[in-house]
Amino acid sequence: MIRNDRKIAIALLLLAVAFAAFFWKFGDYKVEPQQMASDSIFSHQKSARSKRPTQYYATESQKVERFPFDPNTADSTQLLRLGLQPWQVRNIYKYRANGGIYRQKEDFARLYGLTVKQYRELEPYIRISSDYLPASTLVGRKRETVERDTLRYPVKIQENEHVVLNTADTTQLKKVPGIGSYYASEIIRHGQRLGGFVNVDQLDEIENFPKDAKQYFVIANAHPKRMNINRLTLQQLRRHPYINFYQAKAITDYRRLHGDIKSIDELRLSKDFTDEAIHRLEPYIEY
Repeated sequence: MIRNDRKIAIALLLLAVAFAAFFWKFGDYKVEPQQMASDSIFSHQKSARSKRPTQYYATESQKVERFPFDPNTADSTQLLRLGLQPWQVRNIYKYRANGGIYRQKEDFARLYGLTVKQYRELEPYIRISSDYLPASTLVGRKRETVERDTLRYPVKIQENEHVVLNTADTTQLKKVPGIGSYYASEIIRHGQRLGGFVNVDQLDEIENFPKDAKQYFVIANAHPKRMNINRLTLQQLRRHPYINFYQAKAITDYRRLHGDIKSIDELRLSKDFTDEAIHRLEPYIEY
């Protein structure tokens, strides 16, 4: 009886060893070298993709154009040509789809992301169709309505027409292509500070002034306002755009040491007055 139990125990032990050997040989999952290489490459590519910044869309850079447009009817192609971003174009479409209407030029300035510089450049080209104006504008005589619209949306002059720079008011200035209310006011303000324009290129001194608009201006019988540099104080001299603090001080110091200035050539003795500075200032001073 004891011998039979021993045989049974030995048989069970051998059976357990056989099972263990079977699972040891066939139970493990072997990875082939090619599969290991493939998994390694895939893992590397996945890691690289996770580090790469997400690109939602890409747009081709294109030259910004300027032409008349109505923000109530302009399509996406026109708006992109004007230099607007795709997401700004989508905002315009959403605004119009929800019943929004641009009734005046200033309404377009509310476009999200539009900078002051962009609006100043686009403002002269915005044309709001009369179909989108309030119906109350129809009340009254036709002549009055036409005159009111002409003042609000001036007709631009042709290429062969010109505006006299020193005598034009803001209404005439806004008839120049590329000139709206802002630049018309800036032209008047800068001309007053100078004492009058003597050269059309002086318009470049206005920040971001549209260079294409200069061809429509002419200087006729320029008589700039002159300032007596022997009578003005340092603070009064500084008010002129062509005289800075150091130049004004050089003038007052020279007068204190040498008496009245009798010729512009005397200013050349100061290091603060270059040939260019003297050339710009000469039409505006007297002795």
